[in-house]
Amino acid sequence: MVSGNIFLCRKHSWPPEEYISKATLLLFDFDSAAPPEQAWRRRLNSHANILKEFSVTFVEAIRMVRLGIRLWSYIREEASHGRKAPIDPFSRESCKPSASQGVPLGGMGSGSISRGFRGEFRQWQIIPGTREASPVMANQFSIFISRDGGNKHYASVLAPGQHEGLGKAGDDGLSSWGWNLSGQHSTYHALFPRAWTIYDGEPDPELKISCRQISPFIPNNYRDSSLPTAVFVYTLVNTGKERAKVSLLFTWANSIGGVSHLSGDHVNEPFLGEDGVSGVLLHHKTAKGNPPVTFAVAACETQNVSVTVVPCFGLSEGSSVTAKDVWNRMVKDGQFDRENFNSGPSMPSSPGESLCAAVSASAWVEPHGKCTVSFALAWSSPKVKFLKGSSYHRRYTKFYGTSEKAAQNLVHDALMNYKHWEEEIEKWQSPILKDERLPEWYKFTLFNELYFLVAGGTVWIDSLSPASNTRDDRNAENADVKVTETEVNVKGGSVGNHTTTASYLSNDETVVNQNGNNNESQLSFTPIDSLIDSDDVGRFLYLEGVEYIMWCTYDVHFYASFALLALFPKIELNIQRDFAKAVLSEDGRRVKFLAEGNTGIRKVRGAVPHDLGTHDPWNEMNAYNIHDTSRWKDLNPKFVLQVYRDFAATGDMAFGVDVWPAVRAAMEYMGQFDRDGDSLIENDGFPDQTYDTWTVHGVSAYCGGLWLAALQAAATMAIQLGDRPFAELCKSKFLKAKLAYEEKLWNGSYYNYDSGSSSNSKSIQADQLAGQWYTASSGLTPLFDEFKIRSALQKVYDFNVMKIRGGRMGAVNGMHPNGKVDETSMQSREIWTGVTYAVAATMIHAGMEKEAFAAAEGIFNAGWSEEGYGYWFQTPEAWTIDGHFRSLIYMRPLAIWGMQWAISMPKAILEAPKINIMDRIQISPGSSGFFHHETGVRKIANKANCLGNSVFHCAC
Repeated sequence: MVSGNIFLCRKHSWPPEEYISKATLLLFDFDSAAPPEQAWRRRLNSHANILKEFSVTFVEAIRMVRLGIRLWSYIREEASHGRKAPIDPFSRESCKPSASQGVPLGGMGSGSISRGFRGEFRQWQIIPGTREASPVMANQFSIFISRDGGNKHYASVLAPGQHEGLGKAGDDGLSSWGWNLSGQHSTYHALFPRAWTIYDGEPDPELKISCRQISPFIPNNYRDSSLPTAVFVYTLVNTGKERAKVSLLFTWANSIGGVSHLSGDHVNEPFLGEDGVSGVLLHHKTAKGNPPVTFAVAACETQNVSVTVVPCFGLSEGSSVTAKDVWNRMVKDGQFDRENFNSGPSMPSSPGESLCAAVSASAWVEPHGKCTVSFALAWSSPKVKFLKGSSYHRRYTKFYGTSEKAAQNLVHDALMNYKHWEEEIEKWQSPILKDERLPEWYKFTLFNELYFLVAGGTVWIDSLSPASNTRDDRNAENADVKVTETEVNVKGGSVGNHTTTASYLSNDETVVNQNGNNNESQLSFTPIDSLIDSDDVGRFLYLEGVEYIMWCTYDVHFYASFALLALFPKIELNIQRDFAKAVLSEDGRRVKFLAEGNTGIRKVRGAVPHDLGTHDPWNEMNAYNIHDTSRWKDLNPKFVLQVYRDFAATGDMAFGVDVWPAVRAAMEYMGQFDRDGDSLIENDGFPDQTYDTWTVHGVSAYCGGLWLAALQAAATMAIQLGDRPFAELCKSKFLKAKLAYEEKLWNGSYYNYDSGSSSNSKSIQADQLAGQWYTASSGLTPLFDEFKIRSALQKVYDFNVMKIRGGRMGAVNGMHPNGKVDETSMQSREIWTGVTYAVAATMIHAGMEKEAFAAAEGIFNAGWSEEGYGYWFQTPEAWTIDGHFRSLIYMRPLAIWGMQWAISMPKAILEAPKINIMDRIQISPGSSGFFHHETGVRKIANKANCLGNSVFHCAC
């Protein structure tokens, strides 16, 4: 909890008055047209610098040369099958990353498009796992203004400056448009999921313009938050003495980014819809057999606003209607012919031909009058298809169906409902924004880091999709897959395994439905049972990062999951259910691990998978193949800790019963890593943790602390579920392991990195109290004495934070006790953004609020501030002390919501009885080894009437 003394730390302020004149703000003081008091801000003429990527040192390169050779070979092998390897450090994008990002568009899981702060549409992620970073320059808003008297005319694209790729001046393409906005008097204001662009007297000094971008990201709304649509509301204020005719133009290319507009067979089609919503549908035929996409661009006609369209125009001289024709017509008339709505579908485009559409909305604005013009964009790609696996229907199709007309219905509903969305968004954000205890930078950064849940390659499918998902295994090996799942016989208290074999078949031979059934044999992984009530919110995937293409990477989700638990708890519980199922399954296919060159099986029963896969999620897990993650020491404890936190926060007994067998299996699996019988797990002399280049020897502060926390969480959960023998066992191990942990690692002021004798064994690891973070977040008794917790955190603050650029960079992962950065590995010398947020959350729990916000502010300063390196809306996994990034648009920085969790813990945890459940567990003689006892859980489950969807299989 945050105490009243938190704001002894610096409190910055970025008032809108520093960017917009007060007179203009007053003019927009209605209908949410003015930007909020707290927002991330930039002038449109701000320089978007090219970002600098990290490089390995010579010593690091020598160490990783064998890994690099094996990785290069693996990447080439995957490419020969038409697949992209999940990690490819050798390829570089043609579009260099720059400090140009802004709030992305749309809800979650239906494909995303980002929009830069200067107005360009970029970062296209319509097809899962693929990204086109370059902007599509035909996608623009433009304005045309003429005033009574005829002596004042303005025409400009509403994006500053001349851009690359527009063609030669004077041709019939985009270069013929008016790219003359300076951006000097225009500003961008971001508070995810909304953004405001204010044009304060440009291009017309007597016309003030506000463009408000709204997307349906609404916590606990599992319907609208899945919709692939966004609204752009223009508020026009005429400060002149003459009436002004204002025409806004929205142009859109039939493209999903890159060169897709040139692939051919694209069709555009105008429409006149209900409630004045009119526009153009752009039917896009994707390449490589990917599902088609339909865009809808539309505006809302009102008594004062007239909407017209050009269904088709091209970007080259040979087009029947060129970009130059469209621009000249708007300059002349400010609108198009109404007859264009009757033109019907266009002829399919030819390969090499660009096909674009334009929607114009025109209105008269009286002297000192105001007017609102609304546009909407939607993109409908109802089916998501993975390269090696199944096709599924996206979540939004549950409400809009799968026809090409869904895009039209989406823009209609968006234009009808956006005001309600804004009300819900403001209701959610207002308590935090009005909390005077919180620094201003924190408030808007907290919301803006949520961009990743849209732009992080998210996929959200409908659990109740028709069973029409056809497996595509033409690239898979014809190997038998052995699958072992655990059946817990609750009545008899026994656990049995059964193994099934699935042969991968040729294309179209196996049909899979959402329940994991097929017409041939059992697959490698049985998905969570479909629910049939209102609790069914579908299934959700998000990437580790756009450069690390693995779904729901679990060691990173450990940090990021606070955001989903706080805002969309049903999604979070379903992700945990997916991993619970995975724990109890086994995939016997052989895999080569690239770090050592050894082989092993893809998925070991009892081990938590690193990820849910890349090219066939849920069915082919562990796409990560650098190390054998079945030997990692952090994944299983992280699973137990996340499950308990979610169980405690939601009070969902059905969830607890559902995942309990997997919790037990995960704990039992870890017993093999206690090498000396002290109940404490040891690391194995390689990077067997989320820090996967940072070697660990013996007992480690990080993994050992996670294990202690998992023992306490498992014991507590066991008591609550009626499994007392297992609770006794976990407590017995906890007491013994804690003594060993303290003896081997505590040095009087912090916990050593590990118990080995290497040069960095005494390093100060920023993340050493990760287990304590989760213990406090779950309302459990602290793992260690308060003195030791605060001492260790103070050491991290003094060394890892404050000795790096005066605390303006975040917390470096490793620091030697002599004050020098630990350069043992690439990762020990990095600053991890999400880990810094996690450390700050741990500090808040420990009552060290001043240090917490000072540490986290370093991430803001380096990543989000105007003086920083330009990582806004693309927060990387890491940067070096020189500010060079590794892995942009990454999952872990969502850990900032762990800070908010610490500030405002949920009622279920706060109001829980303030007793130490561990004290209630009496250890029976012989509680020394893991064994199975499910009778108590059986009683709890029957009482809760919640065995129906459990992983228990009753033999009644």
